[in-house]
Amino acid sequence: MSAKKNAQTRLGFKTGEHIVYPSHGVGRIMAIEEQEVAGFKLELFVISFEKDKMTLRVPVPKIASVGMRKLSETNIVEKSLETLQGRARVKRTMWSRRAQEYEAKINSGDLVAISEVVRDLYRSDAQPEQSYSERQLYEAALDRMARELSAVQNITETEAVKLIEQNLLKGPRRGATKAVEEADLDAEIEADEAA
Repeated sequence: MSAKKNAQTRLGFKTGEHIVYPSHGVGRIMAIEEQEVAGFKLELFVISFEKDKMTLRVPVPKIASVGMRKLSETNIVEKSLETLQGRARVKRTMWSRRAQEYEAKINSGDLVAISEVVRDLYRSDAQPEQSYSERQLYEAALDRMARELSAVQNITETEAVKLIEQNLLKGPRRGATKAVEEADLDAEIEADEAA
């Protein structure tokens, strides 16, 4: 029923290219197929999300309405990393309302909005633990951001997570307690070695 098209480019997207599909994150266009559905010929992007072991077929005309986009440019990536270094902005509204807003930002596909969620929900070792739902949203945002950073900068997802965490620690009052603890530990080691 489906036939692969000779043309490998549609609407500026080409096969083999990484893209961002807002509700699923980073995927790769595997092919552009033509299928007949209910008597109509339909061109489809076949998108593979390797980590999720999922393949999605998106009609070419629906690309704009679902918000599919190319990977972020380097200036957007830099802006998202700078966002991580800012002060967390947690609204004083009910958790359910904030959770909806965070979920909407994660599914927007906007890298800077996702970095805001990561920044706002990040907890250092010195801070109180997160609730289960906070942790779930944090991990979802961290995963989305790490996947895009790894694709843009051509690094592993583990390296991308480390890069994100390094930028989070540069934020106000986050790295300070850790630096003080490390200085205290270094002083103890030196005292033990001197004795």
